[in-house]
Amino acid sequence: MSLIQFKNVSHYYGKEPAVKGLTFEIEDQKITAIIGKSGSGKSTLLQIINGLIKPTSGQVIVFGDSLDYSDINKTRLKIGYSVQGTGLFPHMTIYNNIAILGKITNRSKHDIERRIDTLMSFVNLPPSFKTKYPYQLSGGEQQRVGICRAMLLNPPVFLLDEAFAALDPETKNEIHNELLQMQAAEPRTIVLVTHDLNEAVKLADNIMFMEAGEIKQFASKKEIMDNPANISVKDYMKSREV
Repeated sequence: MSLIQFKNVSHYYGKEPAVKGLTFEIEDQKITAIIGKSGSGKSTLLQIINGLIKPTSGQVIVFGDSLDYSDINKTRLKIGYSVQGTGLFPHMTIYNNIAILGKITNRSKHDIERRIDTLMSFVNLPPSFKTKYPYQLSGGEQQRVGICRAMLLNPPVFLLDEAFAALDPETKNEIHNELLQMQAAEPRTIVLVTHDLNEAVKLADNIMFMEAGEIKQFASKKEIMDNPANISVKDYMKSREV
């Protein structure tokens, strides 16, 4: 059974549908990219997985059970979440920013320190950065810290919502490579929302194309690139040629 399943899931903002009748499963321990134009429902879908939005209708199954919104934080602790801008706490050191979930869940200091060392090594952040503050780091370095924080508890699911959109091409490429190295070392189910087709093609095993709240194609990267299912997918690919 897949860790993430949607069964006829819809969500409305007032009378406007954000996602409509979505039924799918995300392949475990693979990277799935969700692409499509702005307003297609990509971020709403991600927020539904994370329990930030309770859908208007349908069933969301995560880790084998329907989401329990009365105890949603228990599920969220098993889901890493990284967004554009990182959301780091400016008054806390890099060490404390990364360590916060470990402290909340009463992990031992030794385990937290060992995990932080591993994660910072994955994303090429030097140990000296532990005592720095976010304002002392570049945008790319802050994004790396955000990834480390999301990965501290070694969650089986990792969600990224346009996490690399604001980075310059060189930094973005470096972090892409680091994410792939981390995935090779610690395979997990990753769902990536992006408007960048090059990013989706580089990182993803599978690609979901959304339009107006509906899934127009969901297939392997090769299949969706070689055989667009309809004119919408074909035009999107052509307008953003890799």
